[in-house]
Amino acid sequence: MANQEDNLFKNVISHAKEYGFIFPSSEIYDGLSAVYDYGQNGAELKNNIKEYWWKFMTLLHDNIVGIDSAIFMHPTTWKASGHVDAFNDPMIDNKDSKKRYRADVLVEDAVAKLQDKIDKEVEKAAKRFENFDRSMFVSTNARVLEYQKKIDEANERLKAAMNNSDMAAMKQLIEDLEVTCPISGTRNWTEVRQFNLMFSTEMGSVAEDANKIYLRPETAQGIFVNFLNVQKTGRMKIPFGIAQIGKAFRNEIVARQFIFRMREFEQMEMQFFVKPGEEMKWYEYWKEKRMQWHKTLGLGDGNYRYHDHLNLAHYANAACDIQFNFPMGFKELEGIHSRTDFDLKSHEKFSGKKLQYFDTEDNQNYIPYVVETSVGLDRMFLSVLSSSYKEEKLEDGSERVVLRIPAPLAPNKVAILPLTKKDGLPEKAMEIMNELKFDLRCFYEEKDAIGKRYRRQDAIGTPYCITIDHQTLQDNTVTVRDRDTMKQERIAVCELRLKLIDACSINNLLRRI
Repeated sequence: MANQEDNLFKNVISHAKEYGFIFPSSEIYDGLSAVYDYGQNGAELKNNIKEYWWKFMTLLHDNIVGIDSAIFMHPTTWKASGHVDAFNDPMIDNKDSKKRYRADVLVEDAVAKLQDKIDKEVEKAAKRFENFDRSMFVSTNARVLEYQKKIDEANERLKAAMNNSDMAAMKQLIEDLEVTCPISGTRNWTEVRQFNLMFSTEMGSVAEDANKIYLRPETAQGIFVNFLNVQKTGRMKIPFGIAQIGKAFRNEIVARQFIFRMREFEQMEMQFFVKPGEEMKWYEYWKEKRMQWHKTLGLGDGNYRYHDHLNLAHYANAACDIQFNFPMGFKELEGIHSRTDFDLKSHEKFSGKKLQYFDTEDNQNYIPYVVETSVGLDRMFLSVLSSSYKEEKLEDGSERVVLRIPAPLAPNKVAILPLTKKDGLPEKAMEIMNELKFDLRCFYEEKDAIGKRYRRQDAIGTPYCITIDHQTLQDNTVTVRDRDTMKQERIAVCELRLKLIDACSINNLLRRI
C-alpha cells in the first residue's frame, strides 16, 4: 500500500511538471531545495483557489474585509509576537543517513503507527464477528489496551516535553518508542536541539547602519498591527474579521514532500475579532464553516477529518487542524485557532499604543479575543491536484490520465478545437472563442487528431472541449465533450455561454456552501 501511495505521489509530481503546473525553481542551475515555481496552468489553478477563498470570506460575510500588508515589518513586531524567542522546532539528525528530522514529527508518526495497529486489530475482529461492537472490543482486548496505553503515555510525554522545551525528554521518548530513521533503518540519533525558523536579512543603505529584520514567518501579524486602522476606517463592529492572502517564509528543518512543506509559501488567513468570553462559540462556528467550504469542492468527504492539537501554541486556548488525506496520508491542511487576546495585548505592550475596542452596547473598552482560520494555499493546491489525478483504463482498452479538477477551479474552462485547419473551421472556432473568452478562460488548439487533443485537455483538467466541424457551418451547432464522462452532445452556439458559465462559475460553487 505504501509503495502504491509513493508511486502515485511520484506520478502526480511528474505530471505537474510535464503539464505546466509546477516547476523546480532555478532548474537550469539544478534547482533550490524546497522552492518551486508555478507554471502557466499552476498559476491559473492557484488564482482560482484564491478567488474561491477570498469571495467566501469577503462576499459571503458582510463583517469580513480584506487587506494586503507588507512582507517587511518592524523587527519589534516579531519580538512582541513571540517569534524571536519561541518560534523553534525540535531538530534531530540520524548519524548514519545524515538526514535531519523534526523530533516531534517522529514521535507523532510513531504514535500514528500504534493507532494503525489498533485499527487493524479492530478490522480483523469485525470480520470475525457478525454483531461486532467496536467500543466493547476496544475496551476489553488486551492487545488494543496495551497499544492505547502506549499512545496515551507518548502523547502526554510529548506534550510535557514541548511545553517545557525539554529536549532531553524528547530524545528519551524517541528512544523509548524505538523510532528508526526511514532512510537508514537505524536508531543512531544525535541529541535534540532547538532550531529557529525565521529568515533574517538587513535593511539599510549602508551596511554598518543596517538593521536586522525578518522575512515574515506568517501573515497574521500584519493583520494585528492594522487592527485599529481597519476597525476605524471601515467602521467595523465586533464581531468582525480581517482576511489576507500573502507570502510567508520559514527556514524549515525538513522541507520535503513536494510543495507540502516549503521555505517560501502562501497563506490564506482570516483573523476574527470577538468579545472576550465568546471565543469558543466562534471557534466552533469557524470549524464547521471551514470544513463546509472544503467539502463543497467535492474532493470526497472521507478525505477530511479534524485533529485537535495536543500541544497548544503559546497564544492559544484551543486549536485544531482540518486534515486532508494526501498521497502520504492525513496531514494538516488548515488550522483553526482560538488565539485569545495574546497578540493585541502583546503589541499594545511593546508599542505603547492602545489596541482596544470601545463597545457602545456595553459602554466599555476591551482588547478583543481572536479566532483564526489559516489555510496553506500551496497545500490547498496539492490537495486539489493529488485528489484530482486519475489513471483510467477505458472500455476500449485504451488508457488516459485525467485531472478531475472541480470545474470552477480548472486552469482552462473550455478548449476550442476546430476539427481541421481548413474549410473555414479555424475562423469559426476563433469567432466562438472571441465570444466566450470574456467570461471563461479558453484554450485554442488545432494541431493533431481530435482524439489526441482531447487527451491533452484531460491531462490539464479542462472540463469541456468544444469541437467545431463542418456541421457547425451549416446549423451553427457544436459538439461539447464532458471531461469526466467523455460524453458528447450537440449544442447551439447561442446556448454555449450560459451553459458553460453555469457549470464553471465560482459564484455558483459558493452558493452551495
